[in-house]
Amino acid sequence: MIGAVFHLARGAHVGFVLAREGALSFVDPTELPPHLRLALKVGRLLERPGLGDGAARLSAALTRLGPSYVKFGQFLATRPDIVGMKAARDLEKLQDRVPPFPQGQAIRVVEAAFGKPLSALFVSFSAPIAAASIAQVHQAVVQDADGTQRTLAVKIMRPGVRERFQRDLQVMRFIARVVHALSPQAERLRPREVVEILARSVMMEMDFRLEAAAASELAQNTKDDSDFRVPRPEWELTARDVLSAEWIDGTRLHSAAELTAAGHDPQAVGRAVIQNFLRHAIRDGFFHADMHQGNLFVDAQGRLVAVDFGIMGRLGPKERRFLAEILLGFILRDYRRVAQVHFEAGYVPAHHSVDDFAQAIRAIGEPIHQRRADEISMAKVLTLLFDITALFDMSTRTELVMLQKTMVVVEGVARSLDPRLDMWTTAEPVVRSWIARNLGPVGRLESGVEAARTVADVVADLPDLAQRIKRVLVRLDEAGTGDAQRLERFARNERRRAVLQTLALWGIAIGALVLAFR
Repeated sequence: MIGAVFHLARGAHVGFVLAREGALSFVDPTELPPHLRLALKVGRLLERPGLGDGAARLSAALTRLGPSYVKFGQFLATRPDIVGMKAARDLEKLQDRVPPFPQGQAIRVVEAAFGKPLSALFVSFSAPIAAASIAQVHQAVVQDADGTQRTLAVKIMRPGVRERFQRDLQVMRFIARVVHALSPQAERLRPREVVEILARSVMMEMDFRLEAAAASELAQNTKDDSDFRVPRPEWELTARDVLSAEWIDGTRLHSAAELTAAGHDPQAVGRAVIQNFLRHAIRDGFFHADMHQGNLFVDAQGRLVAVDFGIMGRLGPKERRFLAEILLGFILRDYRRVAQVHFEAGYVPAHHSVDDFAQAIRAIGEPIHQRRADEISMAKVLTLLFDITALFDMSTRTELVMLQKTMVVVEGVARSLDPRLDMWTTAEPVVRSWIARNLGPVGRLESGVEAARTVADVVADLPDLAQRIKRVLVRLDEAGTGDAQRLERFARNERRRAVLQTLALWGIAIGALVLAFR
């Protein structure tokens, strides 16, 4: 009871701050039931005068609420299906910058993490060079056994931040439940699930060993890519609260002029940003989901270098195929195929018409092909897509929304370097390569091999099934003859179930094998 009162009070405080800073102006009243329209109208009366527009309002509110809400705002920037494309673009500008915590505290965190004095770990250790809500970064130098010195970036967790986030997340969970209770139609946007995704994301960000693992996985996936690299984690100097990695000397992607002055071709860098992102998403199913200019460098060799792996995205094989075929469908203007892919993936309920959905997709695709490539806005395309998802009862696919939003950010980075960049021509070689590799003869052969493995697994399971039947019979025998007929029926049903299960597994395996070689 006390907890509910606390959450209610904190939730009311959050609502008041949002209303006072004018953040409720982002809410579309036409989408709300009458009782919530009235509540919104009352909330708008609390707005203080002289407010700015867009990001100024929402940023001010979230910054005033504290670091947890700043992080929540950055997370919502990846979810335009919830807050709308305009608010999502404004939230991208939300700055996660707070004053650094004292050097002495940082040193204590490092020494506690490794059980050694700072002087035994580093030759030198700078004052903080950047600070955010979760952590701050220092530059440090280590000396190897052979006397070689190397420069590292050392990221240190802000003391007490986990406890603060846990308290604020409980309030966010409470608010999500209230939203669902007041407006059940909002469940299509899954507010409770969104908070849980945020909770998992933040908890993973707060264990730097997991961030180091993400960097290591991305590095392994891209080890043969000549135009992309990942800074190496320093595992011996990485713990839950401390992340050490190779220091990157490079040029940030803030402006084409800076890249040109450093001897790089901004247009080539723009293409590399688009193609590497798509390669990671479609080829590997694991991509950097926060690829803004501050997290991207170009090194002296002209390679794109990404940093900060706290927010990563994953796509399964089905989602990767979906993405590749959707992009190729738009490129080739094959709108019916785009619609069919949505139905095959189960993203559109079966009671809708494929032809109707193809017509809606055409309304998005045709205007694209009537304009110059450099005039096409992916943000506008995505806005139309989200409108269609509501029209055709599509549930939110969080992994696809994160990917789509990251595509918009990536496109923005690339277009800032080359305003005339043709997104579709740049994407086509990556998409065609993946489709040729995975849906062509080689891909089908590999699918056949996988199906054969499934058959082998079924065969390997047969002895275990036989042992299970034997154990059941032994237990039945030990149970006595008091209810012989009932026990006999039970044994007969168990044998029949095991046989049917085996036949079903064989049928699935053989069916997969046949489909793979069609």
